[in-house]
Amino acid sequence: MIVLAIDTAGTACNVALYDAARDATLSTAGADIGRGHAERLMGFIDEALEAAGLEMDKVDRIAVTIGPGSFTGIRVGVATARGLGLALGRPVVGISVLQALATSVLATAPGHPVLIVTDAKREEVYLQTFDAAGQPMAEAEALDVGAARATFATFAGTISGSGASLLREDAAAEASERPFDTADIAVVAKLGAAADPATALPKPLYLRGPDVRSQAGFAVARA
Repeated sequence: MIVLAIDTAGTACNVALYDAARDATLSTAGADIGRGHAERLMGFIDEALEAAGLEMDKVDRIAVTIGPGSFTGIRVGVATARGLGLALGRPVVGISVLQALATSVLATAPGHPVLIVTDAKREEVYLQTFDAAGQPMAEAEALDVGAARATFATFAGTISGSGASLLREDAAAEASERPFDTADIAVVAKLGAAADPATALPKPLYLRGPDVRSQAGFAVARA
């Protein structure tokens, strides 16, 4: 199975091609671009395909990060993945950024539960706990920093992510290693290969509403 993985949930715009039969990443492309994911994503996909020596019709599955993260970035990635899946007649699976981050942590520090905490700004964090096998122990949620500290002050496991130091000072070193919470695109691809298309739906994981909202008070009434 050849998997095309897409991540636009944060400041990065990354893609990868992964051969599940050989457990091999064939190519990667992308950059930390901040904004402009819609304009750059297809170019990075073409770059990865060329580096792997593949045509698009050789892709068997598409995996896309669904968040939490940038509201606009998530929409770009999910819409592109769904569009490609429809055009190619291939399944599309959604991968949580928190799941990918937890998988990376467990690869280097196995044997303990993991709490992934990302800085959502505005005195809030996104977080989720995973067991030592990398399976979610609870749903992902957004909490204010005070509530998160109180809830997880005695968490017996590894705390990682850009918001880790907001919960416990001894987690600061781990947080600094991944300041932007960008998932490893190779990990996203591997998780995508193992995901069940019937349950891992490519549906955006929004834990709070967009920062920009319509100004309802200035709307013009329709006839």
